[in-house]
Amino acid sequence: MQETSGWQTLLINVHIATMSENEQGYGVIENGAIAISDGKIVWLGEASKLPNYPQEQVDVIDGGGRWVTPGLIDCHTHLVFGGSRANEFEMRLNGASYEEIANAGGGIVSTVAATRQASKEELLAGAQQRLSALMSQGVSTVEIKSGYGLDIETELKMLAVAQTLADSNPVTIQKTFLGAHALPKEYSGDADGYIDLVCNEMMPKVAEQGLADAVDVFCEGVGFNLAQTQRVFDAATKLSLPIKIHAEQLSNLGGTELAASYQALSSDHVEFLDEQGVKAMASSGTTAVLLPGAFYFLRETQLPPIELLRKHGVSMAVATDTNPGSSPLCNLQLMLNMACTLFRLTPLEAIKGVTINAAKALGLSNVKGQLKVGMDADIAIWNIEQPASLCYQFGVNPLHTLIVNGQQVVEN
Repeated sequence: MQETSGWQTLLINVHIATMSENEQGYGVIENGAIAISDGKIVWLGEASKLPNYPQEQVDVIDGGGRWVTPGLIDCHTHLVFGGSRANEFEMRLNGASYEEIANAGGGIVSTVAATRQASKEELLAGAQQRLSALMSQGVSTVEIKSGYGLDIETELKMLAVAQTLADSNPVTIQKTFLGAHALPKEYSGDADGYIDLVCNEMMPKVAEQGLADAVDVFCEGVGFNLAQTQRVFDAATKLSLPIKIHAEQLSNLGGTELAASYQALSSDHVEFLDEQGVKAMASSGTTAVLLPGAFYFLRETQLPPIELLRKHGVSMAVATDTNPGSSPLCNLQLMLNMACTLFRLTPLEAIKGVTINAAKALGLSNVKGQLKVGMDADIAIWNIEQPASLCYQFGVNPLHTLIVNGQQVVEN
C-alpha cells in the first residue's frame, strides 16, 4: 500500500511532461497528479490512480488542466558583472572595427574594469535583476560564472555575490570559477604567468572558501591554449572540483577532446567541434551546451555539429550565456526558440536541453531536470496547449506558477 501520511502538497488536474530519460518523448502523463513532501516528489502518475491520502493535512493545488514540466535550468550564464557594453554595440553598428573599439577601452577589458570598480552591493543589484527575470520565465536552477575580475580580489567578490544570490533566492545557484576567461592587461604577454596565478593562488582560495562547484576555462586563440587549459584542469582535479570548458567557439583547438579526457561535465559553444571531439564527448558522458544567443548576437555562420552530436548520442543542453559582450540576452524561453530556428533542434531536443540535459551539464541529474519520484520538486506550470508551445511562441510569457523545492515562488 502506498504510504501517504507524509504528503504535504498535491498538484492535481495537470498534464505532465516528465522529461524523464526512462520515458519516450516528453514522458507525457495526461490528467496527472504530483505529490510533494519535504521538497521532493513522492508520488506521480495518473490522477485516476491516486491512493487514498489524508486530505485534512494536504495542500491541494488545482492546475486547471495546465501543462507542467520540470523547472527550467539555465546551465551557462555570466549573471554577475559590472557596467554595460551598449556603447560598443552602437559603435560596431556604426562601422567601428574591433581594434577601434578595443583602443577606446572596449571589449572584455571594459567589463573587467567596471566589475573591479563595482561594490558587492552594485554587482548584487544588477545580478538580482537578471536572476529575477529568469525566475519569472520558469527557471529554477541557474549556473553563474566568475571571470570578469581576473584578479584574486574581484574573482572572489563575484563568487561571493553569486553565493549571496543563492542564499537570498529560492532557486538553486551553481557557482563556476572562470578565472581563466581572458588575459588581464597587467599580464599582457605573459599568459603562463597569469595561469600560475589562477592555479596557485586564485583556485586554492576559491576552494578553501567553498565558493565554486566547478572550474571553467576559455580555450580559444583569443583565450588560453591547450597546455594552459590542461594546467587549470590539473589544478582543479587536485582540489576535487569538476571541470567545464568554453571550447570550439571560434576555431578547433581540441579543447573539447582534452576536457573529455578529464570527464568534464560539459563543453560549451562547440560550433567548430569535429567528429573526433564528438566521439570523445560520447565516451566521457560530457554534455554539449549550445548557446544560440551568442551565435545570434555575434552573427556567426558556423553551426554546431548537431547531426554528429545526435549520431553519437551526446546530450545537448541549451543556455542563455547571459553576458554583457556576446549574449546580452537574459531569456531562456527565447533560447528555446533560437535553438529550434537557428540550430534546427526539435522542440523535444530543445526542452530536454533546458531540463534533463541541462541538469547533466551541472552534475545535478540525480536531483534536477526530471519529474519523477525522488527528484527535487522543481515544477513549472504553463498556460500552453502542448509542450512544443514553449519553443514556438516568444514574447508572451506562458508561465503560470513556478514551484521550487515544493514551494510556490512565482505566480503570474
